[in-house]
Amino acid sequence: MTSTSTEGLAPAAAAPETEPPVTTPPANDLEVVRALKEAHTELTERVARVIVGQETVVEQMLVAVFCRGHALLMGVPGLAKTLLVQTLSDVLNLSFKRIQFTPDLMPADITGSDVLEEDRTTGRRVFRFVHGPLFANLVLADEINRTPPKTQAALLEAMQERQVTVGERNYPLPEPFFVLATQNPIEQEGTYPLPEAQLDRFMFMIVVDYPSAAEELQIMKRIAGAYQAVLDPILGAEDLLALQALVPRVPAADHVFEFARDLVRSTRPGADNSLDFVRDYIEWGAGPRAGINLMLAAKARAVLHGRYHATTEDVRALALPVLRHRIVTTFNAEAAGVRADDIIRKLLEVVPAGPDLEVA
Repeated sequence: MTSTSTEGLAPAAAAPETEPPVTTPPANDLEVVRALKEAHTELTERVARVIVGQETVVEQMLVAVFCRGHALLMGVPGLAKTLLVQTLSDVLNLSFKRIQFTPDLMPADITGSDVLEEDRTTGRRVFRFVHGPLFANLVLADEINRTPPKTQAALLEAMQERQVTVGERNYPLPEPFFVLATQNPIEQEGTYPLPEAQLDRFMFMIVVDYPSAAEELQIMKRIAGAYQAVLDPILGAEDLLALQALVPRVPAADHVFEFARDLVRSTRPGADNSLDFVRDYIEWGAGPRAGINLMLAAKARAVLHGRYHATTEDVRALALPVLRHRIVTTFNAEAAGVRADDIIRKLLEVVPAGPDLEVA
């Protein structure tokens, strides 16, 4: 076990200074961690019945779900992004709605609206709120960059506040509530790219890449054959909420927090100790929300792998999806063909991290 933290997964009485720090979490939290590890294994196995490969993408989506975060999936058409989200909702037994974003989509089309109805017996007219597709546990916002900014803003408000405002009334969204949005990196004509301030609302930007040759062959055989996947739900909404409550309580040593902080701060070209390539290639760096999401994601990844504490390796593993959409590169970077991912990988090489000490 690799932690130097004195924080447990649940509150415990403070130990005297002469005694070693308490690193063993309470029994009930240990059971929840084991349950989450088993759920992760089963979820991955059942998603694999439909989705070939993409193990990293699936894990990052599950991390976002267990952190109550939202994710933006970036990939070219035909990589099963929509099918992946649909499959995830099936195995989690959550209500699911898909919204196809188009240039003529209005905010009321996704939030819902008041409808005037007449009572035929009394002749009285009243307004009744008709819920829009946002009222679901898992919402797929397909091609989010193809709808106007005001509709994007309505979605992002719901993501942040977890409620919808129509007229003078607020309508809470069901819990748990997640938005998994997709975006096509090609065919940018006639699109409305999300501003950086709105991209920051997404916990992750997950890149969905092409499958390997062997995976692509397996996909072709499945789709062109008679294969039918059988999906049994594993977790329900209440189970998921209980597991989500565990993630913030996962302990992490001070040096893990410091590494996440230093990594985020190293992306800011205006810092006093910023590196030369950062000043040359980055116009704007990541804000404090990046550090918060990085630590929450590291904790979730730790328990998904059956560990009771987060390490610097967890931070490293999730630095790309947390930071890539929070960095604005300069013209020099674009001219040199340097992407945000290249800069983050370089920072992971040069930003020092304390050792994850082995604790008996």
